[in-house]
Amino acid sequence: MPVIVEVFVVVVVMLGAFFGVFLLVFLLAMAMLPVEKTLSKVVWEMTAPPPPKRKAPAQEGGFKGFSQKQQQKPGR
Repeated sequence: MPVIVEVFVVVVVMLGAFFGVFLLVFLLAMAMLPVEKTLSKVVWEMTAPPPPKRKAPAQEGGFKGFSQKQQQKPGR
């Protein structure tokens, strides 16, 4: 086999191997994407500060005496 043909075959095989490995790593990354998203969500939920507590809206007198107020309304 001439040297030129042998060099050409070696170069083609090496390029093919490089792109083959790249394709395998890409497919592995695509397969691991759901796992990575889930782990990322878990980590962010663990490290995030707790949400601020919301205060209940101020009401007139609250719930104390609510039933008496309803009974005192005319028309009932």
